[in-house]
Amino acid sequence: INAGDYIFYTDWAWTSYTVFSISQTLMLIVGATYYLTFTGVPGTATYYALIMTVYTWIAKGAWFSLGYPYDFIVTPVWLPSAMLLDLVYWATKKNKHSLILFGGVLVGMSLPLFNMVNLITVADPLETAFKYPRPTLPPYMTPIEPQVGKFYNSPVALGAGAGAVLACTFAALG
Repeated sequence: INAGDYIFYTDWAWTSYTVFSISQTLMLIVGATYYLTFTGVPGTATYYALIMTVYTWIAKGAWFSLGYPYDFIVTPVWLPSAMLLDLVYWATKKNKHSLILFGGVLVGMSLPLFNMVNLITVADPLETAFKYPRPTLPPYMTPIEPQVGKFYNSPVALGAGAGAVLACTFAALG
């Protein structure tokens, strides 16, 4: 649920972004696939994503009460990916194997993209990290010039590639 906190991991923001995109992808695909196949009703994946989104807002409200900023947590990145999953389930006439393969790939590739929208719409990670210091590494381990070359390897492409592969496996588990 707290897998959006990569904004505080300033030195490792893009690595953390990739890892957390994958964790959110897998959390969504397992629960949403379970809901879909258990009920057999297209639309329940989006319902599951809505539940998770509201629960996240409530949980993050608790973080806000502890002094964290609230603006980095409000984008519901799970909803569009869950809608794609519902669309696949409906379009393939409730074929579970198609749900696993096509739905897994779509969710795995789309969620990191929506997650990047989430990251872009929030306050600048560096600025926020200095306002709300939460050290994740001792100073002697902190990389020098951590922002250099951060766009060289795309975290969206890495997250989408890994997410697409893993989401199919986890959809089957769901």
